[in-house]
Amino acid sequence: MTSGTKISSGSAGYVNPLRDPRDKRLPRIAGPCGLVIFGVTGDLSRKKLMPAIYDLANRGLLPPGFALTGFARRDWSTDDFGQIVYEAVRQHARTPFRQEVWDRLAEGFRFVEGSFDDDDAFDRLESTVRDLDRVRGTGGNHAFYLSIPPSAFPVVCKQLARSGLSAQDGEQWRRVVIEKPFGHDLQSARELNAIVDDVFPEDSVFRIDHYLGKETVQNVLAMRFANQLFEPIWNSHYVDHVQITMAEDIGLGGRAGYYDGIGAARDVIQNHLLQLLAFTAMEEPTSFSSDELRSEKIKVLNATKLVGPIDETTARGQYTGGWQGGQLVRGLKEEEGFDPNSRTETFAAITCEVETRRWAGVPFYLRTGKRLGRRVTEIAVIFKRAPHLPFDQTMTEELGQNAFVVRVQPDEGVTMRFGSKVPGSQMEVRDVTMDFGYGTAFTEASPEAYERLILDVLLGEPSLFPVNEEVERSWEILDPVIEHWQAAEEGPAPYPAGSWGPESAEKMLARTGRTWRRP
Repeated sequence: MTSGTKISSGSAGYVNPLRDPRDKRLPRIAGPCGLVIFGVTGDLSRKKLMPAIYDLANRGLLPPGFALTGFARRDWSTDDFGQIVYEAVRQHARTPFRQEVWDRLAEGFRFVEGSFDDDDAFDRLESTVRDLDRVRGTGGNHAFYLSIPPSAFPVVCKQLARSGLSAQDGEQWRRVVIEKPFGHDLQSARELNAIVDDVFPEDSVFRIDHYLGKETVQNVLAMRFANQLFEPIWNSHYVDHVQITMAEDIGLGGRAGYYDGIGAARDVIQNHLLQLLAFTAMEEPTSFSSDELRSEKIKVLNATKLVGPIDETTARGQYTGGWQGGQLVRGLKEEEGFDPNSRTETFAAITCEVETRRWAGVPFYLRTGKRLGRRVTEIAVIFKRAPHLPFDQTMTEELGQNAFVVRVQPDEGVTMRFGSKVPGSQMEVRDVTMDFGYGTAFTEASPEAYERLILDVLLGEPSLFPVNEEVERSWEILDPVIEHWQAAEEGPAPYPAGSWGPESAEKMLARTGRTWRRP
């Protein structure tokens, strides 16, 4: 699949470096560089990373001499690796396949066979990287993507240091990309951060949270701070509560063995949902620089506290068999490779408050689960009811609370729910919705999250990547819940596939007279 013709790594196709970087009319294009992927045989690499790299190349956002190196314990040649990438691109790429783009990209493919504890393999990798600098003009700039289990992070980081692959010389850069989970509790996160920090400086560490690469998540900031319409009411004077939901309609399937012992809270709430909370509740930054964005997010996380008592303000469950989408599906304990006695939750919900002047007294409800009613991720800001002084009860009996809902996935967009008069001679007010969808409002399709994040790594743009302090603070928030659940006599409550979770989830909102949204 590779070609013998070498492409110059000169400056053709780059944005003029003299252009004002604040001018957003032209995209930023990565300079000379290469990417090494550890774990190229995994689903993430095949379904997300390899297609995203091709899509970036297809959009002209990678340098002509870009190099992609795979590292795995497989008896592959570089051509074999190229075939794997080719199949992944044809199946999962977002943009149309163009042979000329593929041919140019494939010239930069390399493959190194070896295990993580194999010194010789990492020495061969170092030699490969040096050869790419010479042949492809990558300029000593390389990122290492650890698409591997967290247990392998320490040995790979130590090998990168031992072999000299992590060493940065002059203007050259070396960066490491780490996939979640970032530890399984506060202590392990601190230990992991210490290991990584021994090898790479903090500004060279990029912790991937793919939700932060989604256009709609970033649009939360645009909607809030670019419009006078929303910010004046984005506070406890008008907001009743906030619901942040990540629901999946699929079960564990082949991931049962990996998932057992992790659970929904560690897998989703600690990273994705607390980051969405931070974007929703943060104060306006003085600029969108990485330092300013991170500073405001950290302030929010430091002010975020659990609402107790935990027995009443949290919920957890395990899905059982049932009908979903017209299909009879298995319950968790019937999934292959899952311990039938496991107490690992597939549904988790917690209640938080952000103890700032803006949000004092406003509960933030975070929930996630598998085998729920439908696949959806959304941020719903629910407003307080109007006094309804001119109306009697019959006029507004079908009127709910106003809501501002950011749909992160699927069908990305924003929905506003408000009251409107029903046509007719009577004064009757009922809920209506106003909808904005990315797919209908813009002609250009939103890039896949991994496209944005991989490009940001290559550009050295860290705005959308959590730092040590954010990761550790998120574990500080969640750890008491997990410890409480582990100490409890009862395990997760059952809930049928296709429902919206266990009864305890409904009770945690009902105790304050509230209900969950049904997206």
